[in-house]
Amino acid sequence: MRSRRAWSATRTVVAGLACGVLALALPGAHASAGEDRPAEAVSDASAVVEWMRTADATIAAEARTAPPEKLFWEAYVSTAVYNAVVGVEGRFTPYKWDGRAPGTASSAAAAAAAAHQVLRHHFPGAAPRLDTALTGTLAKIPDGEAEDQGVAFGKLAADHIIDLRRDDGRGASVPFPARPRPGVWRPTPPDHAPFASAWIGRVRPLLLDSPHQFRPGPPPALHSARYARDLHELAAYGGRTGSHRTPEQTDTARYFTNLDLQGALGDHATRHGFGIAETARLYAAANTAQADAVIAAWDAKLHYGTWRPVTAIREADTDGNPATRADRHWEPLLVTPAHPDYLSGHATMGGALMRALTGVLGTARVDLRIRSTATGASRHYRYAHEYERDVVDARVWGGIHTRTADEVGNATGRRLAAWALRRYFRPVP
Repeated sequence: MRSRRAWSATRTVVAGLACGVLALALPGAHASAGEDRPAEAVSDASAVVEWMRTADATIAAEARTAPPEKLFWEAYVSTAVYNAVVGVEGRFTPYKWDGRAPGTASSAAAAAAAAHQVLRHHFPGAAPRLDTALTGTLAKIPDGEAEDQGVAFGKLAADHIIDLRRDDGRGASVPFPARPRPGVWRPTPPDHAPFASAWIGRVRPLLLDSPHQFRPGPPPALHSARYARDLHELAAYGGRTGSHRTPEQTDTARYFTNLDLQGALGDHATRHGFGIAETARLYAAANTAQADAVIAAWDAKLHYGTWRPVTAIREADTDGNPATRADRHWEPLLVTPAHPDYLSGHATMGGALMRALTGVLGTARVDLRIRSTATGASRHYRYAHEYERDVVDARVWGGIHTRTADEVGNATGRRLAAWALRRYFRPVP
């Protein structure tokens, strides 16, 4: 019976280390992709897909957070996996690291060990399930030096990300001091909960220099014609009852409540025959861009603090705009999340995701099959602009964001992702 203890701290890699197996940034320590790779060190992209699914399931079960917060955990895992893989394979520049493994290491083992280590660190309660999952992955990889090298290097990649993100501001107490007045956010029905996850707007970004680096200009003034148009559209199309929405528009609003984007990325990589390095890059670029988009959106929410549509419509007689009309009983189709309108987090993430994908794929044809975990429905988005159009419309038709908050958010996400891809996850010259 073959031993599967490569992941255990009791399994020694001292001999390999003594031979320079895990040289970090030493000349000659890193072989280029495919160079002198033994047959047993086969690169298996399915290991990345498998572990990003495991990460998604673990985060959902253990963290129990809202979709914007989940992205941070997914970004931590995917950057560790990315560094573990490209540290073996080459092909792309590592993320904020110069670690290198020998080209003989198993990149599939490295990917699995990196994801396992990050998840086990942050979610110790899931350790038995994670250990079982890692044993299952390693059972598909031949025993020997390549596996041992990969596992040891994956752990180093994971530890680097854990250290890099230590004390990054996640979960910190961040107050929202603005006093309620016309145009300013206040808790919304039905729960009237305080500003949720305000820390997101102050957390240290993964790619950007600061949370406010791409902060847009202010939203439309309350007395402006654009503000009135936004409110009229919401009153007409975003209400729970008496709306002009079509059934298809209602489906779109509900579809975007929560999406299985990790599954969609894995499906794309599998259908298109991506190698392990390309697969790891796809996840890392998409997840970090979206995480920083959330930070940018929450920075704007904290800075501008604009009221939500349900408040704006019910209290329109206080906004000083003669073109708006109050409706004290108006309710949105969807329950309003507990944070300000401008910017829309979903739309900002959508712009960042699509710009990251088009940059990585080199084409506007993203070919994504995405399932909604809220409704169970799946949609196929062939092109980036189709997804961006729907994510913008969805938040208006759901009655929870103004079109301005969506459109400006979407543009902000595109800009920050374009900036990030000029600096990270680049092909090695």
